[in-house]
This record gives sequence, structure tokens and C-alpha cells, in this order.
Amino acid sequence: MATFLATNNSLASITVRQSFQRLGLVEAIAGIQVNNPSFLDLSLIQAFQVVVSNLGDNNVMVILDNHISKPGWCCSRNDDNGFFGDRYFDPELWIKGLIQMATLFSGTSTVVGMSLRNELRGAKQTVSAWYRYMQRGAEAVHSANPNVLVILSGLNFDKDFTFLLSQPISLTFTGKLVFEAHWYAFSDGQSWATGNPNQVCGTVAGNLMRSAGFLLDKGYPLFLSEWGVDQRGANVNDNRFLNCMIGVAAEFDLDWALWTLTGNYYLREGVIGMDETYGILNWDWCDTRNSSFLQKISILQSPLQGPGISDSRPFKIIFHPATGLCVLRKSLFGPLQLGSCAESDRWSYTPQENLVIKGTYLCLQADDVGEPARLGVICTSSNSKWVETSDSKMHLSTSLENGKTVCLDVDDSTKTIVTNPCACLKHDNQCDPGSQWFKIVNVTRTPCTIKLPAQTTGLLPEGYLCQSGEQSSIQNM
Repeated sequence: MATFLATNNSLASITVRQSFQRLGLVEAIAGIQVNNPSFLDLSLIQAFQVVVSNLGDNNVMVILDNHISKPGWCCSRNDDNGFFGDRYFDPELWIKGLIQMATLFSGTSTVVGMSLRNELRGAKQTVSAWYRYMQRGAEAVHSANPNVLVILSGLNFDKDFTFLLSQPISLTFTGKLVFEAHWYAFSDGQSWATGNPNQVCGTVAGNLMRSAGFLLDKGYPLFLSEWGVDQRGANVNDNRFLNCMIGVAAEFDLDWALWTLTGNYYLREGVIGMDETYGILNWDWCDTRNSSFLQKISILQSPLQGPGISDSRPFKIIFHPATGLCVLRKSLFGPLQLGSCAESDRWSYTPQENLVIKGTYLCLQADDVGEPARLGVICTSSNSKWVETSDSKMHLSTSLENGKTVCLDVDDSTKTIVTNPCACLKHDNQCDPGSQWFKIVNVTRTPCTIKLPAQTTGLLPEGYLCQSGEQSSIQNM
């Protein structure tokens, strides 16, 4: 949402038809006439309200995001839209816009939060101005609409909150403040493609935790409000980032919003119908762009820990980010395989570094290079102790009886869990460690049964976890 749309009546009162005509979007007008004819003669602000209302009618909660002041594509360091005092970023007008939007949607229960500003950036950034204006903006939103969460972004394209370590924010209200961070592969240039993925993952994830993740330790909600990847699947930088990001998000049970659903744009940077390669939907909005991506993120689509759902004894799952699946046993004596995280055994990770199925004497063991990992009951031997080996903390290694070190791995053809020499630990930037990356994730919820109509078979991601307190399988009616 642009500030000028909320504060400039002459802009807000333009109809959708007039706006599209001024931009030369004749074909788009024809499409709206066919699919949503009632939209064309609504003002821009009315159309925005109708969209928010329709989302609510379909049980979709909304966070209003002040993305920019002057409408346009966002963002660059020198766009004069980035920080308080920039040419297009008048702090007083910004606060007026926040109040206007908070008031406009104060009676809309499905508007659950307001993000004060997207990606603060540019040469004028100062910590003192951040406190001065973000605290004023937060209080203004709270006064106009005490029912919404107030979401604050950091400095440097929403990557830096380190200043809060020395000076906490001071507000008159409590219990509804959220901090948001953004994380993309390109935030670190081409590091993922040119560096060793294990080392880059360890470094970048560590930087994220030092610059923003520390807020979790201080008891604040942290919202990963933007992240995403090229959905076409050929971007090495993004692909390597994705496996690391999913592992970190699962480990810390992060709430998140993905960039983006959009298949294309009416107009972006002067190009009509520009394709959005980060979009979940393809160019014509008729299908998903990359179904394997949806499988990978399925475990992140419901809370694993989170407040208010800790109604079962904590346990762990062994999660494989590259597939979005978990390690499980299909039978008592058969090989371990990847499968739905909803069907995962409840594991514990003991002080002796054993991975044990809770309530049993069965622990994870390695036999030999290239052989399936198995469950055994003699858990004192070296091949039953598993440690996080690499910088990414996602290689799980053990020592065989002959002294060789092996890591958990996956047989691509069968999804069987095997052990192989640990790959891509350091320096090599040509290999991909994805098949050997596993994350031991804390869980405090009970996976459940979802009864689905027969025609929906296959639409629910394999790794989906649903509300706690129910049975642990997925069924079709």
C-alpha cells in the first residue's frame, strides 16, 4: 500500500478504469470487465477495501503493509522512498497515512496487523530517527486501531535490528508488538553460487540470528515477512539458499510470508504483463509454477511449536529440507525412509548423542558406507552417536566400527535413508549437499488425521502437519 494512496484524495478517488486507461492497459481493462466488472468504476481506495473484504470472506487474514510512499516498483537504495526525510518520505504524511488506514479498517476483524514500513534503507538511515518515528508510528496505529498487531521493520532493507540490543523500544502498549525481517539469497549477492553451501549457510544463518533472530531469545515475535526464490528451479544461488532457509525456519518455527503468489503484473517497470519468476502461480495464474517447492515448504505451513499449542510432550523429528519430508520407519525391521512428517516417529536426541524413538529402546545406527541406516538396541557403540558435523549444522555424522565417518543421506530412487561419506563440508563450491542435509527439529504438537474428499487426493502436501490433539495420519474419504 502506497502512502500517497491513503493521503492524496485526488489519487485515491481515481477509478480503476481511469487508472488503467492512463497507463495504457487496454487489454487488462477488458479482462476486468469479463471477470470483475464491478471493480472498474470503483475508486482505487474502494477497490482496495473490496479486496481486503473478499479475503476476509474467504477466511484469509490480512496484514496491511505500508510498502512505499510514491507508487512504483520497490525497492532500491537511491529511490528517494527509503527513509524518513527522503524526497518521497515525509514522516508527518506517513503517520497521517498510517492513521487513515488503521481507522479505515478498524472494524474489519480479519485485518490482524499493520506493518509500518517496508525495507527502510538509504543514505539517510540513522538509529535515532528509527526510534523517533517508528515509536510515533506504532503509537499512532495503536490509538487508531487497538486491535491490530503493530509490525516494525529494521534498517538496511529490513535486515538489521542490532541497535535494539543496547536500547529497547519504548511504547505505551504491550502484547501486540512484532518485528519483521526479510531474507533472500540475493541479500548476500552470489555467495550461495560461488561459495561452499555449508559454509555459506552457516555464515548467513549466523548473521541472521545475530542481526534479527536474537529477538526470539528476548521473547519478541519475529516475523519473516519476505522471502522467496526463483520458482523456475534453475537458479543455483536461490536453490542452495532455499534448503538452508527451510532448515532454519523449521528449527526456529518462524512465522513467514512468501514473495510471492503473483503470476505476473499488469505493469512493472514499464513492461506490460511482466512475468514474476518468484511467483507461486505461473504467468497465466492457472497453475502452480513449481509443485516441488510447495512440498518443500509444507512443514512450515503450520506451527511446530508456537505459543498456545504445547499440549503434548516435546519430541523431535528428523527433517530433510531438500524434500520437505521426514525420517520415519515403514515397518519395525525395514529400512528407514523419507515420508510425510505427519507420520514421523517421535524422536529424542539424548545427551549421549543417540537418536532414539521415544518410548522404545530403538536408536538410529549406521552399518556401512552406502548401506541403509537402521534401528538397533545396542546404543552405546560409536555408530549410534550422531553429531552435527558441518558449518550448516545439518550434516548428521557418525563413526563406523572401522573408524570411517559417514553422514546420513538419501537414496534418490527409493527415498531410503542410507549412510555415505560426508560430502561438500568445506571449500568445494561445485557440489550440492542437499541430500545430506537433515535438521533435528523440536516439536510440541501432535500430528493429526485430515479427512479429505476423494477428489482432493494429492492436493495436500505430503509433509503437512495440522492441529494438535488428533491422530497421526492423512486419510481420504
